[in-house]
Amino acid sequence: MKPSSQNANALPIYVQVSELLIRDIAAGRLIAGERLPPERDMANDLGISVGTLRKALAELTGKGLLERVQGSGNYIRQAGPAESVYGMFRLELPSGGGLPKADILNVCVMDKPADLKPFGTSDEGTRVRRLRYLNDVIIAVEEIWLDGSQGKLSADQISDSLYHTYQKQLGFWITRAEDRVGIGAVPDWAPSAFPKESGTITGYIERLSWSDRPEPVEFSKTWFDPDRALYVQRLK
Repeated sequence: MKPSSQNANALPIYVQVSELLIRDIAAGRLIAGERLPPERDMANDLGISVGTLRKALAELTGKGLLERVQGSGNYIRQAGPAESVYGMFRLELPSGGGLPKADILNVCVMDKPADLKPFGTSDEGTRVRRLRYLNDVIIAVEEIWLDGSQGKLSADQISDSLYHTYQKQLGFWITRAEDRVGIGAVPDWAPSAFPKESGTITGYIERLSWSDRPEPVEFSKTWFDPDRALYVQRLK
C-alpha cells in the first residue's frame, strides 16, 4: 500500500498510515506483542519519510495501540477498539484490513428522486458517486446522499473519508449508522474499472446514518465485489 494525496482535502499521509495500521490490528493481521519492522524499512516499504512514519506511530501510541521501546523497537499492544476515521467502514480485504480510498465519479446537488429511500427533512440533497478501493484494489461503487438540511458539498471539498469531510466542511459528526446487507444488480452508472459489469448480481450495503438529529441525515448504497472484499462486523 502506497499512501497518496488525492487533493487538498485528502487525509494527511501520516493519518493514512496510522489508519492502515489500526485496521490491520482490528483484523488480527497485527497481534499483541508483535514487533513492527525497523522504522527505516517500514518507511521504505510505504514510500514515505521516516519522519512521517514516526508521526503515524505516535498517533498509535497515543491511542494505546503501540508501545515504543527505546533501543528495541515498536510493539503492538493489546487494546480495545480505537478511535478511527474509518471506524464505520465495514469492508475489508479477504485477508483482512486494507486502507479505504475513493475516486469521485460525480457530485451534484439535486432533488431527491421519488424512488430514493426516505430520509432527512429536505426535498434535495448532495449526491456523491464514488469508486472505492482497499489499498490499490478496486472493491466497490457507492452512491451517497447527504440531506440538504446539513448543507451542500462540492467535489473539491471531499476527502477519501466522507465522515471526516462532514466534520471539516460542514461541522457535524455521524454518531451512529444502521446497515442492511443484501444482493442486487450493479447500477448502470458503474464505471468499466469496476470488475462487476452493470446488471450483474452482487452484494450491496444500504446504510442510514444519523448526526445529533432524530432523523437520519445520510443514505448510502454500496455495491461490492465479494471476490475482492468482505463485509466484516466485529462484536466486542
